[in-house]
Amino acid sequence: MSAFTQEDLTNLNIGQNLDNLMNLDPRGYGVCRILYKASRDYTGKPLSINFAEQLIKVVEKDDLVFIIVGFVLLPHKKAEMDGINGAMILARAIYRAFGAKPVIVCPEDNLVAVENMAYDAGLHLYKNVEDVKKYPISMGVITFTKNIKEAAKQIVDIKSTWGLPAALIAIEAPGANEKGVYHNATGLDMTEYEAKADLMFKYFAECGVKTFAIGDLGNEMGMGTIKSHIEKYIPYARANACRCECKGGIVADSAADVILTATVSDWGAYAVTVALAFLLGNDAIAPTPELIERIMITASRSGMVDMYGDLIPSVDGFDKSIVCAIVALMRECIAYAPKLKNTCATWFEKTLELDFFGENKIY
Repeated sequence: MSAFTQEDLTNLNIGQNLDNLMNLDPRGYGVCRILYKASRDYTGKPLSINFAEQLIKVVEKDDLVFIIVGFVLLPHKKAEMDGINGAMILARAIYRAFGAKPVIVCPEDNLVAVENMAYDAGLHLYKNVEDVKKYPISMGVITFTKNIKEAAKQIVDIKSTWGLPAALIAIEAPGANEKGVYHNATGLDMTEYEAKADLMFKYFAECGVKTFAIGDLGNEMGMGTIKSHIEKYIPYARANACRCECKGGIVADSAADVILTATVSDWGAYAVTVALAFLLGNDAIAPTPELIERIMITASRSGMVDMYGDLIPSVDGFDKSIVCAIVALMRECIAYAPKLKNTCATWFEKTLELDFFGENKIY
């Protein structure tokens, strides 16, 4: 008899459904599958459900949760669309799931977008900790420096002013390699353009804060968790493979306690919020396709650019139509299981008796 329960089996398969959707590969070049193999092996279970479960363990009402975001792209030197959408949907979910206070940490390049997108998230935005803690339905924002000489002081100031958060999430945020150099996807040196918030990520981790990371390539903060795998299989990642003088490769040196990889980082964030909605039995936590469409339009009109530089509501080359369709499917995935819990109880029992999931170590 399997040690699995009906709830275990349901959570496993709902999580796998969400993971499959966030790792759809319309481009067909397989990077998401490469990353997923390592992150799934590291986690030992579906990434979306695990991410949500770990948040549930550490976040409580009125806690601060920092969300680091903001990759600046060439040639326009503007912040990209991917990441900011997911960060704002995570902020909304963190408030709705826990009554906690999300705080976006980003470069100045993202500030206008955060201010405008807060309306879509339904949260009042404040720039100081006193107001964030005082007022309900609120979130905060901190702009982080690009000057490495100023970063250490800012980290100390943030800790003394805001205190340590209950959790620290990085989504599509730049992470320096072991030589301290930040890279874009094609191996170019981006150090002068990127915020140095990964130094705070590392420092807060040393202070005991639970760290979470979402990425889609390997040059993002926290992806050092699967560094050896990325170096082996991702272009420009290994030593001497990047296109700058550092010759250290693009893979981020910072590592996270909880990792999630997806075709598009935003899609990973959406899967997490849907997983939270499922585990907590609250559909209001999950975004709707209509909300995703609105935030993409707002982000575009606030100056966020697609991966290819276009000022349109598109993320990593994917139009809002496919993004909204994926979110709709994610929501549908969690709609059926609660309705069929009793109806299919006998079928679950018989399936568990045959122990496929236990024998094959599918966890």
